Amino acid sequence: MNIIKNSLTIILTASFATSAFAGATIPPRPETITYPPLTFTPPKASEYRTTLSDGTTVFMLPTREFPLINLTITCMGGADLDPADRAGLASMTGAMMRSGGSDTMSADQVNENLEFMATNLSIRGGDWNSSASIDCLKSNFDASLAILIDLLKNPGFDEAKFKIAKGDAMEGLKQRNDDAASISAREWGYLAYGEDHFESRQPTGAGLEALTDDEMEDMAAKIFHPGNMIISIYGDFDPKTMPATLEKALAGWAKGPKVAPPTAPTHQMKPGVYFVEKDIPQGKVTIGLRSIQRENPDFYAYTVMNEILGGGGFSSRVMQRVRSDEGLAYSAGTGFRAGAFYPGIFRAAYESKSPTVALAAKLIFEEFDRMRTTLVSASELETAKNSFIETFPSTFASKAGMLGVFVSDEWTNRPAGYWENYREKIRAVTPQDIQMVAQKYLVPSNMTILVVGKWSDISKGDAQGRATMEQFNEKFGPAIQLPMRDPISLKPIATSASAQPAAQPAATGG
Repeated sequence: MNIIKNSLTIILTASFATSAFAGATIPPRPETITYPPLTFTPPKASEYRTTLSDGTTVFMLPTREFPLINLTITCMGGADLDPADRAGLASMTGAMMRSGGSDTMSADQVNENLEFMATNLSIRGGDWNSSASIDCLKSNFDASLAILIDLLKNPGFDEAKFKIAKGDAMEGLKQRNDDAASISAREWGYLAYGEDHFESRQPTGAGLEALTDDEMEDMAAKIFHPGNMIISIYGDFDPKTMPATLEKALAGWAKGPKVAPPTAPTHQMKPGVYFVEKDIPQGKVTIGLRSIQRENPDFYAYTVMNEILGGGGFSSRVMQRVRSDEGLAYSAGTGFRAGAFYPGIFRAAYESKSPTVALAAKLIFEEFDRMRTTLVSASELETAKNSFIETFPSTFASKAGMLGVFVSDEWTNRPAGYWENYREKIRAVTPQDIQMVAQKYLVPSNMTILVVGKWSDISKGDAQGRATMEQFNEKFGPAIQLPMRDPISLKPIATSASAQPAAQPAATGG
């Protein structure tokens, strides 16, 4: 027993001594803790970039962490190449290139070979770019790459697999009106870009049924070829020999023309209040307008403004006002995207009980006005800036993410020095800059409001009379009902005689 007591005494004495020593060095309050400045130099794409003899750009990042290699081929072109009556062609093409086999291997043979080698292979048709990738063991890289190139050069488009893919896609179309979020995204796209632009085009049942393997073959040939690709690769390989390995794999593949960047929409957003009738207890709301292009000198001030206004989560004004102060929504905020090829979108979004939809909208517009009329506080500005500056290294934290940045910048012609100067540009933003940008772009009368919900409950507002949707009439005119669309054809569904007549916003050239 004495031995145990003596041992405890020694342990406690050592613990108290350690605590006393630590207490002498720990600051009295958390806010007095100081940290050394974060030093991080962003990687330069030029240090990882090389060019094959045929002119194909390759970004290489050799590592020795695991005996694995990941290769991605990114190509310009995707949904922006879809004909107007064939929305979904590029997406279906990518899916079928992966699942439909090749001219030399059946779909089942491809899957068996990949499974035997433990190789993940994917092919995707995106919005304005498409990609194909393999993730495999170092020992199986050559064989895995050969299968990938075979699928891209000689897609088989297996008829049975194509039929199954069409059936799955058709089932997806049938569910498009089940969720208010799907309806809101569709109609917002039409309001923002018009129905004739790839950003908003939606597949229809007729277009899906009409898809042919010849159309997919033409799409695949247009997108996937050495004249229209950038390769990125990281993993356990020798950078001195990898270019020769890639050239051998691409040998004999004809180089075609590079696909042009996507064109800007001609449609202009028309300010106003629009709604789609759906019998649900909440209203799903989007408020916004077109924003700016990426290289606009106002980009940095716009970015910080959005962070303070609604992009910064619980520290942002919209979240605090709508959720924390009033309890009107579980989540509320704003988003800002600057387009690489044409102006992007700024928007606020939230969901609220039908009677409080108008009140939440009123509060958000008050925050728009406050941003335009009052300088942001020093603490708000510091928090917003630090959110970008301190998380900046995470942009390059993963190997896939870093190479993805390099590839995207190459395709979109990002100006040299952007990443090196990014943090200084953010630091340089002043309260006056933010107010100027808010006054210039955040004009309430230019906003478009879209509501999906039960309009009879939403329009009359809250029981306390703090806000109704009619209060927006002075600024925007009477609300315009957009028709619910048939989920298969996307044609307007006829409304009853007692319902407000459907109307579509006029599209004008831009």
